[in-house]
Amino acid sequence: MKINKIFIVLLSIFLVLILGCANGIKNEGNKIVVEKRVGSSDKYEYYNEVKDNKEVQNIKDILSNINWGNAKVKVDMVSPPHYKFHFEDTTEKQELNGLIYDLWISPDRGTIELVIDSESKYLHLDKTKSSELFKLITGKNLDEV
Repeated sequence: MKINKIFIVLLSIFLVLILGCANGIKNEGNKIVVEKRVGSSDKYEYYNEVKDNKEVQNIKDILSNINWGNAKVKVDMVSPPHYKFHFEDTTEKQELNGLIYDLWISPDRGTIELVIDSESKYLHLDKTKSSELFKLITGKNLDEV
């Protein structure tokens, strides 16, 4: 009986550690809706939808296989994001997890920065990943913007 209690306690500790170390960002849905900033204001309009299952999966893979940094304070950027995007399920027609990704293009047009404000997550992607993700989300090359 004592061994069972010890086993349960150790198993519980192991599960807590595993769950605590997980990325925690779940991207569900089979469609991505992209909005673009209008002018220099903080208003956004519909820009693009990514519906192709392979492209949506590629975006999910990129977002889940990167190391998101935890912002200790709210990320304060100089301007509003250039783009915003979120995942939706076409059968439910709604945001699934409420995660909205804010996307900024660097001044040199070579990289992008992502923020998930509700999760206090920040990320500056390298040139290769920036180019790949931007192309998948907008359909344009990063250096063309």
